[in-house]
Amino acid sequence: MGAQGTAGHRPMDPRAGRVLSRSREIAHRLVPAYRRTVGPVVNRLFHLDLVEKTQNFSDVTWLGHPVWQNVLDLWTIQETIVAVRPNLLIETGTNRGGSALFYCHLLDLLGHGTVLSVDVTKQHQLEHPRATFLTGDSTGREVVERVQAAVNAAHGPVMVILDSDHSEGHVRKELDLYANFVTRDSYLIVQDSCIDVLPTARSQRPGPLPAIRRFLATHPEFEIDHQADSRFLISHHPCGWLRRVA
Repeated sequence: MGAQGTAGHRPMDPRAGRVLSRSREIAHRLVPAYRRTVGPVVNRLFHLDLVEKTQNFSDVTWLGHPVWQNVLDLWTIQETIVAVRPNLLIETGTNRGGSALFYCHLLDLLGHGTVLSVDVTKQHQLEHPRATFLTGDSTGREVVERVQAAVNAAHGPVMVILDSDHSEGHVRKELDLYANFVTRDSYLIVQDSCIDVLPTARSQRPGPLPAIRRFLATHPEFEIDHQADSRFLISHHPCGWLRRVA
């Protein structure tokens, strides 16, 4: 290209390069100290601010449909789905169906996979060729048998996302029932363990977090994926990103 074509690509001023390098050195020294000290407090306050601003993400939509997910977690779930490429994704807690639709659209882009979503009531009129919606208690015998049949018919990875009743007792029942459906190197994601962390959710405790801890104490085949857990520093699902390793 001639001189005119390269006019917008002048080399960086050496002085600017030195300033940038110095800034990186300072950040490299300060960030670890920040994360050890005030960082957790700042993260917690930011999390609380996000919950208040979005009414706990109840006004978040996917293509116009209520999805009711922390958008930072939703992005991490998207990355996890792409990494696992599940043949079957099981979701408990359909609610208004936005998250199931989101998962179906991701599987559309991947070119394979189905979603099986369970809730005690039907609160939506959504349909998608990849989605099957079951109505019933996620821990009830009939529902679990139908989920087991879908798992038996799956030809590939199975992933589970628990997002129904968040009380400790119910989450523990779901963990015991649904853990066996998860294939190796796939995930069992337990949502909304922030109930046991955020001060605004005290009335809903005990929630998923103690159930997760009790479950992990007797299920060494699962481990917390701390990288996913802290992907964007805050998560509605702390300690809830469980990867099956054996």
